[in-house]
Order: sequence, then C-alpha cells, then structure tokens
Amino acid sequence: MIKKTLYFGNPAYLSLKDKQLVIKLRDQEVTKPIEDIGVIVLDNRQITITSGVIDALLENNCAIITCDKRSMPTGLMLPLCGNTTQNERFRHQIEASLPLKKKLWQQTIQAKINNQIAILKEYKECEIGCMESWAKSVRSGDPDNFEARAAYYYWQNLFGDIDDFARERYGSFPNNLLNYGYAILRAIVARALVSSGLLPTLGIHHHNRYNAYCLADDIMEPYRPYVDKVVCEIINEFGVGLELTKEIKTKLLTIPTIDVVINEKKSPLMIAVSQTTASLYQCFSGELRKIAYPTL
Repeated sequence: MIKKTLYFGNPAYLSLKDKQLVIKLRDQEVTKPIEDIGVIVLDNRQITITSGVIDALLENNCAIITCDKRSMPTGLMLPLCGNTTQNERFRHQIEASLPLKKKLWQQTIQAKINNQIAILKEYKECEIGCMESWAKSVRSGDPDNFEARAAYYYWQNLFGDIDDFARERYGSFPNNLLNYGYAILRAIVARALVSSGLLPTLGIHHHNRYNAYCLADDIMEPYRPYVDKVVCEIINEFGVGLELTKEIKTKLLTIPTIDVVINEKKSPLMIAVSQTTASLYQCFSGELRKIAYPTL
C-alpha cells in the first residue's frame, strides 16, 4: 500500500490518540491513521507537534520534513532502526568493495542519463545523440565524468529558453521548484533506505563529510528526472517566474504518487524507490549485481 504525504502549511496542533494522528486546525479537527502516513511536511512556524506523534510516526517509518521561513525544506527526521536485520545489513554495506561501489555508480549514472534523454525527447526538440553516446560510454566509477557533461547539456536544453537560468541551489526560477521537489524526493529515498536496513550516510559515490545523506543523494539521481518532469508540466500549465505558492506545492507533493516503470511494471514512485533500495542491499549482500532503477 502506498503511504500518504501530508502537508501542513497553516497553524495546527498535532497530537496522538489511539494510534491516530489528531489534527486540530483553527475551525476543525480530523484524524488520520498513523500507519498510512509515509511523509509529513511541516511548513508553518505555528505548528505544534507532540513527542508522542513524533515517536509514532518514526516507529512506522515516516519521514518528517521541516521547512524554513522561505517554505524550503531544511530538516529531515528518520527512524534509527528500520529493519529487523539491521546489524547484518549495515555490515554488508560497510564491507562493500570499492570495485562494487564503482560498478553501482556506473549503473546509477547510466540510468540517470537515459531518463534525462527521455525528458528531452518529451519536452524539447533537440539533438540527443551525444547524450545517448555518453550513457553508453559511462565506465565503472564514471572516471570520465559523463554525468557532468550530460547535466550541462541537459539543463542548457531543458530550460535554456528561460532568461538567466543556471542550475544552482539559490539560482533563479525554476530552481525554487526543482529544489523543493528534490527535497521531497530525497526524503522518500532516505526513508526507503532506512526501511531496507541501510545507512543513508554511507554513500557509494557521494562522500562529503558534512552530508548525512550521501547514499540518498546517490540513489535519487535516476529519479531526479521525474521531478524535472513535474516542473516542466507546471511551467506548461502556469508559465514561468512562479513562486512556491500552495497550489504549486500541491503539484510538487504529488511526486511520491507519480507512476514510474520499474522491473517492467508500473508502480507509484514511493513503491519503486523501495524496490530500488531493496535491490541495492541485495547487491551489497551478493545476491544481485544490478540495482533496479526506473525507466522513463
């Protein structure tokens, strides 16, 4: 069953009663089963959440996202223990060899570039022969940095008609939409990694000493184009220069339920990510040699 994503953008009091999330708003009170919730986004300075709610959410492997005054996600809370054989899984992950991790990174970048190609085919009329060549040429560990070459070409063509666009964390539109969508995606991936008994901090490629979610940043790469697709659809519907209004956030919060094709079957993105992280563990344990990634 796909878990729900709940967004709170107004003042609210969140408490727990009989394993139900009790939501008290200004003029109403509603309840939601805790077990049905996968992600909660807290986007208001006047939200009160009890420790009982936090404990129940984490016990049910829910990701809790907090936002700053600009409504951008800044915090992520995950359970410490998400799998019954966690110790064994940690050891397999920690003991993974460098050649294996390089091979897994090669698969990751190939999947990412191929999905970027699909986005360009759908939304832009541009030459994609170079992208196809780069995807085929990615070697173990991507020593030739085809990821960066493909990214430059991809962004140049996807949003090149928007004035002054450059893909930057604090850049101009539509970076605000992309950053918000990627933050939601990152939470989904980190949640799935914990559920699969893996350490989100220990990456196969990313290794920034200050980054607590290196593995999440690795595994989300082939999923980023799905966020890009949502942003393209928003631009087609509403135009350019948009702010992160409640309507736009509602569109971006559909990311967990987007239909993706993985293992030749259609699944909601949140379910597909869990399949990806489960296959990643199987690669660490020697049961598989390839991560299951979605194809656009």
